[in-house]
Amino acid sequence: MFPVSRRLSQTTPLLLRALARPASSAPPRLQPGGGSTSEELFSLEHKYGACIYKPVPVILERGEGVFVWDVEGHQYYDFLSACSSLNHGHRHPRILSALHAQTAKLTQTSRAFHNSLLGLYEEHICRLFGYDKVLPTNTGTEGGETACKLARSWAYKVKGVPKYRAKIVFAHGNFWGRTMAAFSSSSDVSSTEDFGPYMPGFELIPYNDIPALEKALQDPHTAAFMVEPIQGDGGVVVPDPGYLGKIRHLCNKYNVLWIADEVQTGLGRTGRRLAVDHENVRPDILILGKSLSGGVYPVSAVLCDDHIASCVRVGQYGSTFGGSPVACRVAMAALQVMEEEKLAENAAVMGQLLHNGLSKLPKDVVREVRGRGLLQGLVIRETKDWDAWKVCLRLRDNGLLAKNTSHGSVIRLAPPLVITEHQMQECVDIIQRTIMSF
Repeated sequence: MFPVSRRLSQTTPLLLRALARPASSAPPRLQPGGGSTSEELFSLEHKYGACIYKPVPVILERGEGVFVWDVEGHQYYDFLSACSSLNHGHRHPRILSALHAQTAKLTQTSRAFHNSLLGLYEEHICRLFGYDKVLPTNTGTEGGETACKLARSWAYKVKGVPKYRAKIVFAHGNFWGRTMAAFSSSSDVSSTEDFGPYMPGFELIPYNDIPALEKALQDPHTAAFMVEPIQGDGGVVVPDPGYLGKIRHLCNKYNVLWIADEVQTGLGRTGRRLAVDHENVRPDILILGKSLSGGVYPVSAVLCDDHIASCVRVGQYGSTFGGSPVACRVAMAALQVMEEEKLAENAAVMGQLLHNGLSKLPKDVVREVRGRGLLQGLVIRETKDWDAWKVCLRLRDNGLLAKNTSHGSVIRLAPPLVITEHQMQECVDIIQRTIMSF
């Protein structure tokens, strides 16, 4: 049976009425135990929340594995996994057990004191990924900021770059957050134009362009090249075969650090433990996040070797919640589940099934299918009659939740890595029927 879902004609008026509700109207009286309707909850978000997102109009209340349910009880396949934060699926029992066990014991100490799990977690993650040191952080953006600080400090203390002249190179289309540093490295003018002046010392080059990269690395002030192995929010852009290996070669040649942003592509998403593993290369600095906690707690990490980590001294880095007992416990559980339940291997097999099904879609609606493993992108050929947003709404009506990226014509498809073959076949059928309906 396919998941039950509401019709678009039912939900759209709810959203429109909620958005049209006068700002001065009193909010609905809601019971703390739930029971609120979508219309009431849309209204509350519109009145009290800053309008900084454009989510698919559905209000979710419960999740289990690859499924989510809205407040009216309709069931959907989750094909975004909270932007790959839920590689393990919703509410994985082993991760929840670790969370509950730790919160019953000790939740937070800050780094003013040691805790009994930090060293165990640091050893576990360093051994698994093959690095000397880890800096525990909370979010992918914080991980990116930390990597940039490490690279600049290394440039001054090891490479010999003159003070405050270090440069970090990024690729056009990159996305690693919305802090001032992340905006300063972004090429998305529509998102960043109101927040200047921007941080100096960042340079942009085209993605998947080795000659441009070599030219940038020849500058002796270049400290690092930070890049996503596959650009996720940039539109699921996959580089040419050999691109990652050439990055490694050029960074070695010009004594530049390679920072791999694997916040979205890491931890099994592309069919290997890391996306860089497809070319058997090793970055100097590795950033992990999102599903590092199985989606139940904000956890990220920056891994590097001693000669980089030692460039930052006491007082130059800190994170109140980074390395907390809860973060350490759930991250270890999530990493163990990833390995023992072979999530990367399943992503490779299920990703091929998904890609094969998507490749059969009509070219007059879907211009291109691209991706690796269970990170796939549908490039919609937009017309006056349809666009990627309308496709997402109709997918929702047919029982599958997906979302277009900031590059609006691309729909990112990233289901939990625990999806089964039967479930995948159902989802491929939903996607095919939805596209054919246009």
